[in-house]
Amino acid sequence: MYFDKRFQVDQYFLIIAFNQEQIKSSTSGGFLIAERRSFDDITERLLSIDKTTISDLAERLSKGERVQPTNDKETSCFQLLNDLHSGSCTISDVTIYLIGSHVDGSITNKKYMRNEIWSLIAYKGAPSWFITFAPADVQHPICLYYANTKEIFKPDILPKDERAKLIANNPVAGARFVDMMVKLFIKHVLGVNSDHDGLYGNTAAYYVLKISAIE
Repeated sequence: MYFDKRFQVDQYFLIIAFNQEQIKSSTSGGFLIAERRSFDDITERLLSIDKTTISDLAERLSKGERVQPTNDKETSCFQLLNDLHSGSCTISDVTIYLIGSHVDGSITNKKYMRNEIWSLIAYKGAPSWFITFAPADVQHPICLYYANTKEIFKPDILPKDERAKLIANNPVAGARFVDMMVKLFIKHVLGVNSDHDGLYGNTAAYYVLKISAIE
């Protein structure tokens, strides 16, 4: 982390590593879905679905039409869509909904996070504050230290173009810096897991997005 950063600055390693992480997560999710009680029902619906009916429904939905099932075949298709998550609503492109929830960066994973946020709002009430802050990575000496290859920390004042180049060549440093700043904000400004109340009062709840970090 502090000196040998050959993988952090490699242009393709992060993409390949994240892709492998997604493959591993989808495989694990496949094992989990196979153990669920609903697996047999979903399999039976997949094998018995009318492809003509689901293609017709997909075309009508793509046009923005409000569709309600009017027969058993359409009802079965809608039940299948509840079990599965599909980008184009065709059997060939279907991705198992419950598998996608385990894959970081997937549409289904983002949908699960939105559902968690809505559940938190339903439980705790509407949030009192919406706070946006953007840590300046190209200005902060800690982030520049993360991005540099020097083991000894020296807060030297670097030219603007050199600072920008360091951050651009090492996105891991920027991610680590933002993660650190968010955790410090939650602890010291919001007062979570600390011995004092937050700047905005006693924090009843907060939500942290689960973003995959490649070490």
